[in-house]
Amino acid sequence: QMVETVDVRIEPNGVAIITIDAPPANRLGTAIRDVLLAHLKQLNADLAIRAIVLTGTGDSFCAGDNLREAVERGDAAVDAMAQFSAVVDEIERGRAPVIAAVNGHSIGCGLELALACDIRLGCPQTSFVAAGVNVGLMASVYRLPRLIGIARAKAILLTGLPVDAAKALEYGIITEIHETDALLDAAIRLAGRIASRAPLSVEAAKRQSNAAFDLTLGEAVHAALTEANVLLRSEDHFAAVDAFVKREKPHFVRG
Repeated sequence: QMVETVDVRIEPNGVAIITIDAPPANRLGTAIRDVLLAHLKQLNADLAIRAIVLTGTGDSFCAGDNLREAVERGDAAVDAMAQFSAVVDEIERGRAPVIAAVNGHSIGCGLELALACDIRLGCPQTSFVAAGVNVGLMASVYRLPRLIGIARAKAILLTGLPVDAAKALEYGIITEIHETDALLDAAIRLAGRIASRAPLSVEAAKRQSNAAFDLTLGEAVHAALTEANVLLRSEDHFAAVDAFVKREKPHFVRG
């Protein structure tokens, strides 16, 4: 029995790297979901953490649910789905932006895990499969159409066919492709850039862009004004303006 774990490494610049380590394919059984959720909650509660990178070991980002475990869940199957929803909600609605370094296969709930992240980077081995129709289930029917449009999403959701890195880039599932051995460093660099920006602004931008498709124009304007009311009074805003005038690099204190 291989040990399943979730590793967390924290960089000095406030970037946390979460690595799913559940050989051979990083499948998400219920035990590892609990560990992942606990780490995500802890990192989101720590205001020193400014951005998170999520990745997997080996050649798999996350190959979906642990199907051997799933067939024996019985009445607990619905609870397991709610547990997974809690994980993706913590990623999507959590304070810190999350970058997925999709290092290989991303299948079923692994695709959903990637879709919940704010940004996804890939490598030549990256592939995505909406595996629901292949196993008599359904997933990603909400997030995938919102991300890439309904026509392209249906071609993926209704066939269960894999989407390779080139097509994922074309469709906008990922925004960059890096060589496999350079992928994690690229994701950490991008997270570092986000971590160096004004924290309150980053968090507000994540919140409002997540809500964008659900709001009318009037609601969006009201929400933006509400956020701006806080940001315009923040020390970080004044520090940024002052640094711009002085042609210096701003120091953000989250205030």
